[in-house]
This record gives sequence, structure tokens and C-alpha cells, in this order.
Amino acid sequence: MQRPWLWLMLCWLWPALVSGGKVLVVPVDGSHWVNMKVIIEALHSRGHQISVMRSSDAWYIKESSPLYTSITLDTESGFDEEFITEFVTQLLQIQRGERSLLKRFQLDMETNAKAFEMNEKTAKMIKLLFESKDLIQSLQEAKYDLLLTDPVIPTGVMLANYLKLPLVFNVRWTSHGEGHYAIAPSPLSYCPLVGTELSDKMSFFERVLNVIVSGYTEYQIAQYILPSFGGLVEEYLGPDVDYLTLFHTADLWLMRVDFVFEFPRPTMPNVIYMGGFQCKPAKPLPQNLEEYVQSSGDHGVVIMSLGTLIGEIPHDLADAIAAAFAKLPQKVIWRYKGEKPATLGNNTLLVDWMPQNDLLGHPKIKAFVAHGGTNGVQEAIYHGVPIIGLPLIFDQRDNLLRIEVRGAGKIVDIFTMDEDIFFQAVQEVLTEPSYRSNMQRLSRLHRDQPIKPLDSAIFWIEFVMRHKGAAHLRTESYKMPWFSYYSVDVVIFLIGVVLLVLCIFFTIIKCMCSACRGRKSKGD
Repeated sequence: MQRPWLWLMLCWLWPALVSGGKVLVVPVDGSHWVNMKVIIEALHSRGHQISVMRSSDAWYIKESSPLYTSITLDTESGFDEEFITEFVTQLLQIQRGERSLLKRFQLDMETNAKAFEMNEKTAKMIKLLFESKDLIQSLQEAKYDLLLTDPVIPTGVMLANYLKLPLVFNVRWTSHGEGHYAIAPSPLSYCPLVGTELSDKMSFFERVLNVIVSGYTEYQIAQYILPSFGGLVEEYLGPDVDYLTLFHTADLWLMRVDFVFEFPRPTMPNVIYMGGFQCKPAKPLPQNLEEYVQSSGDHGVVIMSLGTLIGEIPHDLADAIAAAFAKLPQKVIWRYKGEKPATLGNNTLLVDWMPQNDLLGHPKIKAFVAHGGTNGVQEAIYHGVPIIGLPLIFDQRDNLLRIEVRGAGKIVDIFTMDEDIFFQAVQEVLTEPSYRSNMQRLSRLHRDQPIKPLDSAIFWIEFVMRHKGAAHLRTESYKMPWFSYYSVDVVIFLIGVVLLVLCIFFTIIKCMCSACRGRKSKGD
């Protein structure tokens, strides 16, 4: 008896039945690794063999894992815990007190100096990698099907080019800025650069600021990025390879945002949006936490976390926050590793770690006090929990701005706030229903997709593996000189044609006028 339905089902499942591939992963440590590990777990569950390249001073990336085989380079990555903790502490100290242009300039200079220092360490790691002939030979002999990397550092980008492997990015940032600006057209009239704290609805002078920041960004790339890596690209990949256009050779950009979070903007066919891919339904809480949450009654619970990199804050800020929490009728769970604040109330539980996703998915959670990291913001959107934002460093203020302009949260300047300002902000988000309803609307939009973000990411990774790349999705624009890309040569040519036609026209008119005057003179 024939079963056509069985044949159709086998055809539909065929992509999932293909033999597992071999994937080389070149990740970035810290919170970026938390994201990458989610994809590694999914690939491993589908039978793929994973190799992860790490440095000897890796912070989060363990040498031994059931998910992957590690390849350890005996060198510093520049992204170890001590370096990052010291860096973040310096940035926090600079931002204390009154905000001014001088403070902003000082902050930028310190950030650039530390970034350059980290780039130099990364450059040493890249040099060690390419000079390790035995390691390079073993990577070539392994015959990987694909290289997956986070392009915040260029190690994976360069290695994929050298090994001639299909390349997939797990990306929000490249080494030289936000990913969209490296791959997609980005009109400065409505695409605000990160750091400007602007929305997509800019006034004239805000557009002026956006253009100035764009120019300053190009200067920073030339001053702090290209000196570290440009020479390495020429040395190991050849003189005809340009550092910035090297990133355009990636077959696929798995972008860690979506348009529920991001402002609408132009994009490209090889950009796949997987915002919230790490989010999942909440699991039951540990018994002690569940009992604490349930003890809040109808008031509910506020949770607070400042992310992976920031375990503690200056004592006066911690005391102000603790004192404000003590006034609330809600219970509070606060992830904090510093010295216990003197003003801590009986309603506040300090923890070294908390199951953030599971807490955000609990029905008694009323608000989330967060620093504005992409992971936390995406989890809050997924579970529909409004945010009180305390941005500290990097892109956090811009991330929270995208939530605030949609009415789903409120930003508080942690460096100028006091107990009363913080308390009023928390109270506003807890008591004004629009914050929760707006965030739940974002949650419904985010969840209303034909395929889950992680499933989409895995499909496209396997798509690249099956087809040995995705060149048909890549634009060739990066191979064009700037004057061709912006059609400057075409405009000059057309202007020249118009001027030539006008010149010929006026010459003919002039000749005709001269001929007419000549005939008139003979007639006289």
C-alpha cells in the first residue's frame, strides 16, 4: 500500500536528516560567549561536531566541555576578567558627577585607549595563530564545513579567509562598530549611530550631530583599529585584501536584534534577524526563590541585575538604590556581589546569581531594573516585563532608549540620581499601566513569528553548510570604489554631457546669430 504522506514527510524532514557537519567556532568571551553557547548547544543537539578556539586566559569559555572540542592558544586574548573589571571600573569613575562635553571626551579617550590595548593583544594572538604552522595544518586537514565567529574580534574573519571556509557571523558588533553599518546602507538622516542616544525621528541639529559622530567614528577606525590589524591582513592574506571589506565576505550575518527592538532601517538579504534567540519559556524556580517570590502576595516582585560585567557599584549608589527599594511594598531580588548596603531593607534579597530568564517569566515579576545589555533587554521583551534602565557603559543607553521611546520602560541616569529620583522612577513604572501594556505588546509582536529565532539561525547555518556558502545573497558593492558606489563618476559624466550639449547648443546659436548679422550687413 502506497503512503504518499510518508514520502512528503521524509522530503520535508530531509534537511534535518543530513549527516552532521564540522564547525569551527571562534568566539568572544564574556556575555558574547553566553550567546554563542546557545547556538553551539543547538548545533550539537543536531549531531554537528564543534571545535572551539579559545585563549589560555579564557574567562567563560571552558577548556573541557561535552558540547565541543577546544583548541587552546597559549596567549592572552585581552578579554580576561581582570582586564574587563578594571576597564569597567574606570569608565564608571569617569562618569560620576555632572555630565559635560569634557566628561564625554574623557570617556571616549579612555574607551579608545583600552580598546587599542585590547586590539594589540588580539593582534598578538592572531600572529601566534598564523605562525603556528602545525596548528594551521591541523585546521586545514580537519576539513571543516563552516566557520562561525563573533566579528567583534577579527580572528575568525581572517582565519575563514585563509582556510577558504564558508563564514557565518553571530553578530551585533564588528571590530569597527555596529554590524548594520558594516553591511547595509545606513542613511544618516534616520539611522542613528550608537552613542548618539538619538531615535529614528531626528531634528535638523540631531542629524547634524549624527553626521559629525559618523565622521568621528571613521577617524577612530583609522586611528585605533586599522593600525592593529591592517598590517596582519596584508601579511597573511595578501596585499590585495582590505581589512574592512574582508567582513563583507561573510556568507551570513546572524543579527542579534529584530525590528521589535531595532529602529526600521535598510538591510541586506544575507542578514538574518534572530533577536531573542536565547530566550525560552520560564522553568520552575528553585524552591527557596519560589517561596520568596510567593511571599510577596499581590504586590509582586522587582528584580535587578546589572549584567555579566558589573557585579558591584560604588557604595553611595548602592545605598541609594537599597534605600529606595526599602520603601517599596514589593519584594526585591537584587543580583549584587559587593559589600552589603547599609540601607538594605527587609524586603530585599541579595544574591550572587539568579535565573534571570526564569524569574522574568514568573507571573509575580512586576518590573526589571537593568543596565541595558542586549541579552537582558531581549529577555524582558520576550516575557513582557517593563524596564527601569540604569545604563552604565558601551551601548546600554542606546539599547534602553529603544525601549523608552516605545513606552515600555524608563531611563534613569545612575550617575546623577539619588534615592528619591530612583524611587520615583520605580514607582512610576510599577503604577502606570501603560509601561506593562506597551512591553506586553512588544512581547506579542516578538513572539508572533512563523519560526523561532534560534530555529531560523540553525536552519541558515545548515543552509550555508549544505550549499558550501551563500554567495548568491552577498552584494558585490564592497568591491566597488567609493566613487562608483555613490555614483559620483556617473553624476560627473552626466554633468559633463549636459555641459557639452549646452556648449554645443550655445555655439550653434552664436554661429547662427553671427550668420544672421552677416547677411543683414550684405543686404544693407
